[in-house]
Formats: sequence, structure tokens, C-alpha cells
Amino acid sequence: MGKKLIITEKPSVAQDYAKVFGVSGRQNGYIENNTFIITWCVGHLVEMVYPEEYDIRYKKWMLQDLPFLPETYKYGVIKNVKQQYDIVHSLLQREDIDTVYWAGDSGKEGQTIEENIRNYGGVRKGMQELRVWIDSQTEEEIKRGVAQAKPMSAYENLGKSGIMRSIEDYAMGINFSRVMSVKYGRLLNDAAATKGYTAIAVGRVMTCVLGMVVNREREIRNFKETSFYRVVGDFTDANIEAEWKAVEGSAYFESPKLYKENGFKQKEDAETLINSLEGKEAVVKTLEKGISKKKAPLLCNLAELQAECAKRFKISPDQTLQVAQDLYEKKLTTYLRTDARVLTTAVAKEIDKNLYKLKSFQENFDEFYRKEDENDKKKTLEGKKAKEINKDKIRGGLLGGAVGDALGYPVEFLSWEQIQTCYGENGITSYELNKKTKTAQISDDTQMTLFTANGILF
Repeated sequence: MGKKLIITEKPSVAQDYAKVFGVSGRQNGYIENNTFIITWCVGHLVEMVYPEEYDIRYKKWMLQDLPFLPETYKYGVIKNVKQQYDIVHSLLQREDIDTVYWAGDSGKEGQTIEENIRNYGGVRKGMQELRVWIDSQTEEEIKRGVAQAKPMSAYENLGKSGIMRSIEDYAMGINFSRVMSVKYGRLLNDAAATKGYTAIAVGRVMTCVLGMVVNREREIRNFKETSFYRVVGDFTDANIEAEWKAVEGSAYFESPKLYKENGFKQKEDAETLINSLEGKEAVVKTLEKGISKKKAPLLCNLAELQAECAKRFKISPDQTLQVAQDLYEKKLTTYLRTDARVLTTAVAKEIDKNLYKLKSFQENFDEFYRKEDENDKKKTLEGKKAKEINKDKIRGGLLGGAVGDALGYPVEFLSWEQIQTCYGENGITSYELNKKTKTAQISDDTQMTLFTANGILF
């Protein structure tokens, strides 16, 4: 019986598969034991080549050569990943392998990466090709995905649609970038006073997004602030606030004095209305009371996460993407390149496990920060201060440190002297000297040792 080859999209995912199936024989570009061989792509390994690869005359951009729409599109190996492509290609030709599991990301882009490799270099005749389709890299999902892998032919239409999207992107980018650069490139470079010539880049996505940004910027620049005046009053003994609005049949309905139905253009007109109502009694026709229920907000997809991080932390979308990718590879968040804002059943099963691990961390935390006797308290902080230790604040620091440690970032301690320097002679009320050393177990592959330190973990 032959060996099984698993091809993932990224090296980190290959490590997950190797851990699940107990494969540890690391080679150059792949991992192998007696049963499995696991290798990986590094994103795209094969791409469509530039027009000059068809004919050298296309290297010079000329209007008479456009549009460039060949009958058959050519592909080539991306230069900076050629070594890994050669490894993957050689494994797909090995005689001792009878089955290949394509385990790229579950989506059109992942399928396209695999189809380009298959179409360009081919697969040894007689090798069975199966597609692994999973939503997360948990142990249960990986095992289920391999056990229930379908023939690659079941995803043929998805692969074709991905290739057609690539051709569309290529045709639009090559042709429109060249025609725009030839016709208007020099004009725009002169207007922008660039030091060197820069071509005009056009793309299916980037140009649409740029257009949205430009339109929004124009709206902001052309916006003129307009003041209008609303009439608001308090009613009933409960001081219920209500807003005046011109409705059909009222004196001000569709009046030119209104900015909109609930506001006047001029302050004087609003005051005239208020004066006309002075001393008159209002009648509450209906009063409804009830309890409104609101559904919990959906989880963040990448776009929502990037918008929220830009608003809260003032970081760029690229920075958010990098952090989210790091967290995903550490299994701290779900797959980010999807529009889905709900969890799959398989991922939801992991929640209980993670919460259970955090619960055990809480027990370690309580033991680590347990109160000392009165004599020890007097040595650290006097009187009431020792009783005012803010454990919630410390707990937040510990959890942040645990995540930081999982990502490979340093975990820092402040000494008592550093605290005094930062916060004054008396330090901060949440400081407590603790001479105990304890290890907090956060997850299977992450642990943080709370070293003996005269300070608080920050």
C-alpha cells in the first residue's frame, strides 16, 4: 500500500496536519514518515505570465498591440517560490505515493491555487486525488476532513470559476493598465511632479475601491454644514422627551420653512412655533410600554474587525490582518478570509474546551495572588491599601500576557523601583509583593511562568 501525500496552502497548516497524524520526519520542504508525506505551498506557486513571455515585442507598451487576449493563456512558476514548487511537483510524481489529499484553504482562492499546480505540472497517472474541505484546523476537523475527502472532480466547477476569475483579473489589469499608461501616464506624472515615471495600475478590485475612496473624499470636501432647529419637549410626570414633527394635515406640512420634517431652517421660525404652543395643554394619545429584546451582535468578519480596530486602536487594515493571521495560526481565532460571521458546528465545539482552560487559569491566578498574613502585608503596603488590590486589573494584565506569550511577544514585569519611578513614591494600589512562583497553564501548547518578581505583571 502506497503512502498518502497531503498538500496544504501554508507551512503552519502543514504543521497542524503533522501533529494530528504524528508525522515528524522533517525533510527539505516536506515532512515524511512510513504512512504520510506532508508538504505545503506558500500561497500561489504558479501564476499567469506577462505578455512578453508570449512575444518579446509585447515588452514595450504600444496601443496597436492591445487588447492582449491570447487564445490560450500561459502559466509559469513564481520565481521566489520555485524551490518549493519543485518539491511539490516532484512529490506529485513519486511512484510510492498512491493518494494525494489537496488540503488548501476551503474556498475559491484555495481551489485555484491547487488547480494551477495540477494544470501546470500535472499529477502522476494513477494517483488518486482527493479534496479535503474543512472550516478549521482543529484535530477533529482535520481527521474528519481527511476521512470524508471527496474526489477532486467534485470541485471541478469551483476550480474553473476560480481560473476564469484569474483570467478576468489578468485581462483587465494588463489591457487597461497599458492603455491608460500609454495615453495618460505622462500627463498624470507631470501633474503629480513624480521624480520617475510611474505606470497607471488598473485592477478589478483596486480600481473600484479607489473610485469609492475618491467619491467619498469628494463628498467630504464638498460637504457644507447646515444648521437646523428642532423643537423638543418633556411630557408627563416621567418627563418623557418627545420631538415635534410636521405630519400630513398640520400647518407646517411640506412648508418651505422646514429643513426637513422635524426641523426649521431658521431659529426664528422654531421660536414662533414654541411661542404659539406656550400655555397650551398637550394630550398624550398613546403611551406604549414594553420590554424590547435585542439579538446579540454577529461575530466579526475581517472587514468588521479591520473597521473596529481602526476606530479603537488607530491601526491600519494591514496591521489588523497580520495580527488576525498570527492569532489564527495559533488557533486563537477562526479562519479570517471569509465573509461568514457565525461559527460552524465544528468550531463551536472548541468553545467549551477553551473556556475550561481559562477556568483552570483562574484557579492558578487565585492561588498565585492569594492574600498573605497581616505581617507580610505591612511589609508591602500599609493599612487599607493592601486590602484594595484590584485583582480585575491584574487579571487583565495576565490574560494579555498569556496571549502575548502565545504569539511570541515578550512578557514584561515592572520591579517595585520601576513602579515607584512611574507612579510616584507610593507606587500604585494594585501592587502586591508576592514571592511565590507559579505556572499558569493557558492551553495545550502555551504556558506562562509567573517568575518571582517584586512587581506587577503589565
